[in-house]
Amino acid sequence: MKPITPALRWTLFGLLCVAGIFNAMDRPVIAILKPDMSADLGWSDSDFANLAFVTQVAAALSFLFTGWLVDKIGVLRSMIFGVTTWSLAAMAHGWAVAGWHVVSARIGLGATEAVQTPLTIKTVATLFPPDKRSFAFGVGTAIAGIGTITMPFFIPVIAAIWGWRGALIFGGIGGFVTLALWLWFARGVKFDDKAEDAQRDFSDDGAPYGPILMERRTWAIVIAKALSDATWWLINFWLPDFYRKEFGLTTSELAVPLAIAFLGSGAGALFAGWLSTRLLEAGWSVNRVRKTVMFGSAAIVVPLPFVLTLDSFWPVAIMMGVVMAGHQGFSLSIFSIITDVVPRRKVGRVTAFGAFMGNMGGATIQLVTGAVLAAGLGFTPLFIFAALSYLLALGWLHLLLPAIRRAETDQEAVSAQ
Repeated sequence: MKPITPALRWTLFGLLCVAGIFNAMDRPVIAILKPDMSADLGWSDSDFANLAFVTQVAAALSFLFTGWLVDKIGVLRSMIFGVTTWSLAAMAHGWAVAGWHVVSARIGLGATEAVQTPLTIKTVATLFPPDKRSFAFGVGTAIAGIGTITMPFFIPVIAAIWGWRGALIFGGIGGFVTLALWLWFARGVKFDDKAEDAQRDFSDDGAPYGPILMERRTWAIVIAKALSDATWWLINFWLPDFYRKEFGLTTSELAVPLAIAFLGSGAGALFAGWLSTRLLEAGWSVNRVRKTVMFGSAAIVVPLPFVLTLDSFWPVAIMMGVVMAGHQGFSLSIFSIITDVVPRRKVGRVTAFGAFMGNMGGATIQLVTGAVLAAGLGFTPLFIFAALSYLLALGWLHLLLPAIRRAETDQEAVSAQ
């Protein structure tokens, strides 16, 4: 059995994050190449809103299964299953010649990519000691952010050569290459991620973590996730369209402002992860660290509606980067709370249920956005909701979870070092 050294730990996690880039690249491909797809398929804004909705619902419903699957079969088999299925689903777009073909491929991709989130959180809970997990989440999000930043630059190039279908096939091929590298580095590693030690089902105050749907801590997490993720999916899917409508940008001109937004996303996650780890090492309680970082993240999103009053484009682009940073700091803290309060053998299920609720929030905001824009109301009501969503999420989490305590035993934390 090969020991999991710090270098190997970070290598395996880094490759998982790279696989996640190829997993998630379908969404910016669709957003960036929306005009090309519209011309090809004859779709309207409402059609694209419906496409985003069905993708989101497919992913959301799959989360009800994928969390159990990841907990059941563990990190190694989940990595093989997840990357293989979502890569095949991405490549299926290459044969889409009608609108229903695209919808079918998107449903398949939404369903299979739902393995990524519980797999990532389960991997962090398995490979990293408790105080290092926030930083790992930050690094992982920064890696994903780097991938997202580069997409507005190379996706139009790929599309110019092979079309929008070729850009999605590229993502599937990249997933398979990354999986092969991950398996090479993981050979001989025994992942202790399915242990049934009963002690792990108790928090440090002796309270058992019961069935996840009956557990107050679960509902504190998942409702906060739904509220905050609604804003993430709003910005993630509609930001290119906002720039086109408000500032008349072309597809090629979107590269830099979108890069700024996702640079903010990665930087925000990396800083929040680093800060959380440093504060924990300085002796702050888990409860104080998580809620302080979440409040700071929520506060910097509040000015978002004021971008609609600005005539200059670049301040708007920078503010969108700040909003993305705030989201990732908040989201990172939610994932960290899952590894804090949930026993390791239930991490996949709670994470997936939270992702289900987050995707349902995202699906709802897609339909609302389509209706609001079709009614001619613009982005104002949407940005007002976004500005308040994180404060509402934090208020809910604090109401149901006034004190955050770790579920793992001291012995478990030491063995993970």
